[in-house]
Amino acid sequence: MDRQKVLEHFEANEGFFENVIYPNIEKYRKGDMTVFIVDENGNTVPDAKIKIKQLQHEFKFGANLFLLDELETDDKNQLYKDYFKRIFNMATLPFYWSSVEPERGKLRYDKNSEKYYRRPPVDLCMEYCEENGIEPREHALAYERHFPRWLSDATVDEIKEALEKRYKEIADRYADKIPTIEVTNEMLWRRDSAITAFYNENDYIEWCFKLAERHFPRNQLVINEYTEAFWGENCRSTDNYYAYIEANMLKGARIDAIGAQFHVFESRESEITKSSYLYNPVCLYDHMNLYAGFSKPLQVTEITIPAYSSDTRDEEIQGKILEYLYTIWFSHPAMEQIIYWNLVDGYAYVENPTPEAIRWSQGNMSVGENVYYGGLLRFDLTPKPAYLVLDNLINKKWRTELDLTSNGEGCVDFRGFYGDYEIEITSNEKTIKKTFTLSSKSENGLTITI
Repeated sequence: MDRQKVLEHFEANEGFFENVIYPNIEKYRKGDMTVFIVDENGNTVPDAKIKIKQLQHEFKFGANLFLLDELETDDKNQLYKDYFKRIFNMATLPFYWSSVEPERGKLRYDKNSEKYYRRPPVDLCMEYCEENGIEPREHALAYERHFPRWLSDATVDEIKEALEKRYKEIADRYADKIPTIEVTNEMLWRRDSAITAFYNENDYIEWCFKLAERHFPRNQLVINEYTEAFWGENCRSTDNYYAYIEANMLKGARIDAIGAQFHVFESRESEITKSSYLYNPVCLYDHMNLYAGFSKPLQVTEITIPAYSSDTRDEEIQGKILEYLYTIWFSHPAMEQIIYWNLVDGYAYVENPTPEAIRWSQGNMSVGENVYYGGLLRFDLTPKPAYLVLDNLINKKWRTELDLTSNGEGCVDFRGFYGDYEIEITSNEKTIKKTFTLSSKSENGLTITI
């Protein structure tokens, strides 16, 4: 089968890239900055040599951090940390209730907590994020699939009481450290549930968000749903996800941002079929435009694009798909976060992990080739073309680095990607360095004395 077919809708819409996507990146992801150079007496300094280097993006690029210190060897663990921090400035942390409180009252936040496969203790993740300038992201306060077993026979009132205790514990510990709080995840995706009573309550989304607003008044509160709910319906205000966001907002739920997963958990044949909308820039834009109508930021919260094998051609196509997708998402003015899911092949989530998985070396194909080969790094921690593509976009193509000279008024103007910068100024054999932020949320001007 010619997998090249999955690219045909990207390639057929080159005009959309040229006329909409590339201009939007220039328009929405970059801003103008004016820097004035003066001496100690306030006089302008012409002909100063200026180096401008972007250090960090304002836009958030991330992945889940579920394999932090979870791999089989120290060398692998170090490679994981190094590859993660090289391209990501955001990390999704595992707040799954079933693993942070597996037994009632037995909490696993402390960094020295008992090991659970793909569920490193939150404090360990926080420490890594703080050391490397990575913003942590919470996932998720209320996620029915991962409610603890000890709630399986609880009444609605008992579940709500336990949830309120959970919200308070997380808020007390992390509210001032984690800006983005994912309140609900996959709660639209109805399934047989151990907590059917709560799940069948008509107000469960509204209740979850109003509780979150009480405990996280200054945090961004996010709703999140599975892939087809956002990208796969009719792109109308009657779509289920759109309608239930609207209904809950009308009932007073404070939903600050809208999350959408993008897991391609498909066979090769199904991937080609679904590429007509999942890999189609016009369709993707239509859906983003629809949800942007809420005047809330959008987030692509979980991404899996399979390579299906370790074959060179399969890996190259995975990388090409991601290059197209990230470019499309980055260009949309409402988008603010893009989060890949599994950084490494072979360590994906499985419903009932094998003993080998629990011992941190799963590497078995029982999870399926569409998930097993869905990482950016191979099982041996060597980078795939997909990783190199993201590294090039995030660290080179979408990063600003300039050499300039101040004019007769001691001024330089430049346009760069939003984020944190270092500026080095040399004049009359004197050199100084400063840092500044080019922000999409404020006017940008700076005066520096040398």
